[in-house]
Amino acid sequence: MIFEGLSAFPLTPMDEHAIDDAAFGGLVGRLAAAGVDSIGALGSTGSYAYLTGAERSRAARLAVGAAGGTPVMVGVGAMRTKDVLALVEGAQDAGAAALLLAPVSYQPLREEEVFDLFADVDRHVSVPVCVYDNPGTTHFAFSDELYRDVARLASVQAIKIPAPPAAEAATRVPQLREVIGDDAIVGVSGDPLAAASLLAGAPAWFSVIGGLLPEAALAITRAAQAGDERRTFEAAERLRGFWELFESYGSLRVVAAAAARLGLTQTVNLPRPLRPLDDAGQARLAQVLDNLGLHR
Repeated sequence: MIFEGLSAFPLTPMDEHAIDDAAFGGLVGRLAAAGVDSIGALGSTGSYAYLTGAERSRAARLAVGAAGGTPVMVGVGAMRTKDVLALVEGAQDAGAAALLLAPVSYQPLREEEVFDLFADVDRHVSVPVCVYDNPGTTHFAFSDELYRDVARLASVQAIKIPAPPAAEAATRVPQLREVIGDDAIVGVSGDPLAAASLLAGAPAWFSVIGGLLPEAALAITRAAQAGDERRTFEAAERLRGFWELFESYGSLRVVAAAAARLGLTQTVNLPRPLRPLDDAGQARLAQVLDNLGLHR
């Protein structure tokens, strides 16, 4: 099942002119070789909002081709429904095993408009859809009632939520499962808080760090799946340096800088106007990588 275990979200490395096909294929192939459960191409870590429709269709094909049979979920969020549907078609033609849809907007969206978006997509898809609730980027937060309603659409089989605070995970995850029932699974993003939610029963982790350090993310995931609380939190604690950098700089800039330092991408790998880490962030990152024994 694609919505289970570790879904690793890689960068889409690029400069101001084009996607770096070789680096992107290498990142995806590296995840497949590590044994991740699925790959999330063109999520927020994949900078989907900065790419044209043609670039996104190409990236979807590159990802599926490099994944070597590991299922690939492809992000299809866009501001206009007609553009979302075109991206749906491109991702399905590329061989995507599932689609990831966020309610992207410029004008603030209402709940009925978001439901209409998912209902329109539901009428046009042939693969499962994962709802992407990412209020930090979309500025739209789903209510529990909207989770319930979109989960009743036939194509919607998963909901990706921001991981709740660790102290609340043991109640929040079961609460959402009760609201949504068997219509869709509830998986989490928000890497620094994911361990507690996995232990609380969330069946899937949609992970930024998994797209860069799949083995480290798999250690957390597999320990949680085994119900081993001690090993789960120990594995998560080893990445504390990354969690602190994420808090200071945002996860995308941090993993982009780390990928370059590890020789996985060119130094310039983010779309302008995004800037790389500043000198202080680079110094902190170098220390974190050194503490983990990671070198180019």
